[in-house]
Amino acid sequence: MKLFIASDIHGSACYCTKMLEAYDCEGADRMLLLGDILYHGPRNDLPRDYAPKQVISMLNERAFSILCVRGNCDTEVDQMVLTFPILADYAVLYEANRMIFATHGHNHNKTKLPPLHKGDILLHGHTHVPAWEDCGDFLYLNPGSTSIPKEGSAHSYMILEDGTFTWKSLDGEIYHKLEI
Repeated sequence: MKLFIASDIHGSACYCTKMLEAYDCEGADRMLLLGDILYHGPRNDLPRDYAPKQVISMLNERAFSILCVRGNCDTEVDQMVLTFPILADYAVLYEANRMIFATHGHNHNKTKLPPLHKGDILLHGHTHVPAWEDCGDFLYLNPGSTSIPKEGSAHSYMILEDGTFTWKSLDGEIYHKLEI
């Protein structure tokens, strides 16, 4: 299975469109969104083409292929307009005999760890900065942000396929690979 992983759309119709174009180009089986779907939040500037209603429409057209966890900017009112579940705090996936704890990052992160075993993977967004860090007992991974990247990073996403994580810019340029 090929999994497309993205985070922090923050209501940007422009970058949601580019993300969905990348998803189509990748031919992924499913999309995992790591939260902060519609609202930009009080700490962020408005992203380019801030249009949550357009983002709702674009994502609802693909609801059958989207898995999602709740970000700190996602609320029950967002769930009322999105036709796929968004309010779970985390999802547990398995790849190459490793558990992947997928969450947004505001509740569970490197300083507030979820229950992980040695070798598990903590996958979250929230920081808007791509990451691949061996933390000794676990691996920390972050796809960065689709719409509001920080610290000079690219508008980005990740692919997980056959035990390999690949970080890409929305233009499809690979900038890191990690085999687990």
